[in-house]
Amino acid sequence: MYSLTIVIVGAAAGLIIGLGLGLLLGQRSSPAGQKHREVERKLDQVLQDKKAYEDEVVEHFSDTARLLNTLTDSYRDVHNHLARGAENLCQGNGPVAIGEDPTRRDPAEIPDNLANIQPPLDYAPKTSPDEKGMLNEEFGIDKKAVDTLREEAAKA
Repeated sequence: MYSLTIVIVGAAAGLIIGLGLGLLLGQRSSPAGQKHREVERKLDQVLQDKKAYEDEVVEHFSDTARLLNTLTDSYRDVHNHLARGAENLCQGNGPVAIGEDPTRRDPAEIPDNLANIQPPLDYAPKTSPDEKGMLNEEFGIDKKAVDTLREEAAKA
């Protein structure tokens, strides 16, 4: 009914498929495959723990910032209360209340004393146009002293 070639090809294909499935199942049930799956599971757990820790840190610092803002507002309220009481009890000679400072500028605005700052120079600038600059080969040399040394050297 079937030719010998078809039977051999079918048997070979079945053998190859059977070997592939056997290898796959063998790897999954082998100690090395189980160890690999265990390592993957531990890695996933570590990544989840890290993410939970990061979320906890973010929440902690957010709460800290909120509490510090509340503390600052409470301090301002207490100071203003004491200042108002001192103003009433000291006939106007008490401290000034902390409120919005009318002279306070926008924090993004550069103060006048810092607006025109020049970077430091890596050379000594000339004080007059006739002065020789640092790059002149005679800069800092006392001609009289050099002439005296030359005369002494010529005599010797």
